[in-house]
Order: sequence, then C-alpha cells, then structure tokens
Amino acid sequence: MTKHGQRDPLPALRGSESAPSTDLSLISKDVIVCERCPRLRAYCAEVAREKRKAYRDEEYWGKPVPGFGDPGAWLLIVGLAPGAHGSNRTGRMFTGDRSGEWLYGELYRQGLASSPHSHRASDGLTLRGTYITAAARCAPPGNKPAREELDRCRDYLVREMEALPNLKARRLLGRTEVKPRPEFAHAASVPLPEGGFLLSSYHPSQQNTSTGKLTAAMWCSVFERAQALAGT
Repeated sequence: MTKHGQRDPLPALRGSESAPSTDLSLISKDVIVCERCPRLRAYCAEVAREKRKAYRDEEYWGKPVPGFGDPGAWLLIVGLAPGAHGSNRTGRMFTGDRSGEWLYGELYRQGLASSPHSHRASDGLTLRGTYITAAARCAPPGNKPAREELDRCRDYLVREMEALPNLKARRLLGRTEVKPRPEFAHAASVPLPEGGFLLSSYHPSQQNTSTGKLTAAMWCSVFERAQALAGT
C-alpha cells in the first residue's frame, strides 16, 4: 500500500459485517438522543445557540456526537471529547478544527480515509479499517469532562468495541484490565491481554502542533507504528 501521495477513492465500506454495522447504527442512535449528563447537554445547546462569530451562518449539530468509520475496523482511535465549535458544530468526531486537519490528513496519507479533508457528517467521507470515537460524546466546558460524566458515557465506548469484530482489543474496557497501568508517552505501545495493542499519542491540538510538541513526523510515526503492530 502506498502511504503517501494521491490515490484512487477508497472502495465502499465492507458490507460483509452486516450485523456489526447494524449494531453500530443502533449505538449511534442511542448516543444522539442521550440525556445522561444535564450539565453537558445544557452547555452544548448554549454553544449551538450562540455560535462562534466565524460560524454564525451555520447550523450547529448541538447533540451528542456518535462514533464514525468502518464496521470492519482493525484500528480504533479514541479521543477525549468533542470540541465546542468542532464536532459539536459538525456532528463528526475530530471535524471542524485544526486537530481534524491533522487526523484526516494523515489517515488519507496512510490509505485509511477517502479524503484528507473532513468538513461535517454529511460530506461523504469514508474510512477504511478505522473507527473514530471518544470517551465523552458531548463537548464539555473547558474541554474537561467530569469523572462521573465519563463514567456515564463509558457504556457507549464499550458497546462500540464489542461491535467491531476485527478489533482485537474490543473487550478491554468491558472485561479486562491492563496491569500495571501503563504510563503515558507518545507512540508508546502496550500489548493487551486478549491480543492487540494500546498505542498512545499526543493530541493533534493546535497548542501541541504549533509549539512543536507534536510534529508531522511524530504524528506520521504513530500511524505507521499502528500498521506495523497490526501487520497490515
């Protein structure tokens, strides 16, 4: 697989996993109507109503943001939470801000996305072998969800992992625990008890990328490392 440069559009998402695809669709529907965290729901609604000046003519999504990607995914990308004027505006994880430009640009270069640009949930972008989600589904004030809010949202992530048949670590959050608890480091990998790996990375936030804490080479290396560990 060529990892850099232009390529033909990706084929349609795999259709052989019809049951998992249905499961993921049902999970997404549950996420979108979720009202478990009143503080977060009130904040997202307020942001969607008031809007940022640059997006005043756009209609904000304003609801909990579902996961997105290939039901046959071998790679699961988990962020913390949607951005107030990013995913909370566009309705797709890692979409609408600088972090999304880094993520989808690299996924495209690695052959895992049909386009290097993600604009909003309805733009037709598809992923191959990859599913993107988050620990929290609502944009939190200050980008900091409370522990109890993460706990309430945990079930959605567990269900998504269980619904991805090619994800070897899909039971990690539900039934197993990594001991000793791994320390965070960029590009560090930890083998999981049931197979597969947990791979960590700095977030491609504007703060990290503009200061050089995360460089393009470092970011690329994480995805190349993931492909190498998975044997793709």
